[in-house]
Amino acid sequence: MIGVAIALGVCLDTLLGEPKRFHPLVGFGRLASRLEKRLNNQENTGLNRCSGIVAVCVMVMPFPWGIWLLIDSLRAQASLSNDICILVINAVVVYGAIGQKSLKEHILPIADALSSGDRELARRLTSRVVSRDPATMNIEVSATESALENGSDAIFGALFWAVLAGAPGAIVYRLVNTLDAMWGYKTDRFQTFGWCAARLDDALNYIPARLTALSYMLLAPQPSRAWRCWMQQAHLHASPNGGPVMSAGAGALGVQLGGPTCYHGHWVDKPFLGEGASPKAADIKRAIQLVTKTTGLWVVFIVMVDLLGLLLNGVPLSSALLGLLKC
Repeated sequence: MIGVAIALGVCLDTLLGEPKRFHPLVGFGRLASRLEKRLNNQENTGLNRCSGIVAVCVMVMPFPWGIWLLIDSLRAQASLSNDICILVINAVVVYGAIGQKSLKEHILPIADALSSGDRELARRLTSRVVSRDPATMNIEVSATESALENGSDAIFGALFWAVLAGAPGAIVYRLVNTLDAMWGYKTDRFQTFGWCAARLDDALNYIPARLTALSYMLLAPQPSRAWRCWMQQAHLHASPNGGPVMSAGAGALGVQLGGPTCYHGHWVDKPFLGEGASPKAADIKRAIQLVTKTTGLWVVFIVMVDLLGLLLNGVPLSSALLGLLKC
């Protein structure tokens, strides 16, 4: 039952947070950096794009394949102990794939620093979670946007693919998302090499991003405002998935996000999203609260539907959704 495994994984993350030492994604990132240095010739050619595709396959495929073989071998010999092992594997992978507590630990201190009047500390803390130039960034906007966007990327995308494909699906999503964060920049270095990671991340996030936007809207004090912002502003954003998430999230909070932003010395004229005033420290905390409530909504919904499917038809949620996708 993937619903129970997801609930357990979220509970583990809430209680433990990210591992302070020996985090698997840290080791994965180091391997990815070494591979990129070997394969990326930094030339805007089709060959370098092929190198990026090979790099993604090499980095992503072995891990979920190994987990799938392990789970398949356990399923081949049906027993209560094997079922428990499968449940534990799925729960641990979900725990490793999401980062709700880590998001809080990175974002909330920014709001606290702003509330105490220490903007320099807030600026330093914000620069750790965004790639914007620290000297010119709007701290409140940057922190609020990071909370909303990472809610989709670091939590809900992984939960969605865990529902569809269990532990292997969550692993594929998280690894691709990590590679996109490392290689998915439109710079001279990554323009072609990072193309595959960026496009694959867009594909994997297409449905989760819109479900996230829908969740933000449903939990908003004024759902109609969040819906209006989503429908009218999402297409203005450069990212096909960031647009719905950011516009619906900004509308849900009743703040205005976006605007001119400097990345690595280059100014980007980002569209304004949402309605209302520019966010304050309290709005950063409200953004985290919205993400937390959305996580709860997803977990409750997944568990309830999974249990309902088992009670009525003996078909768990993941199998039912996979059947619909195949149709």
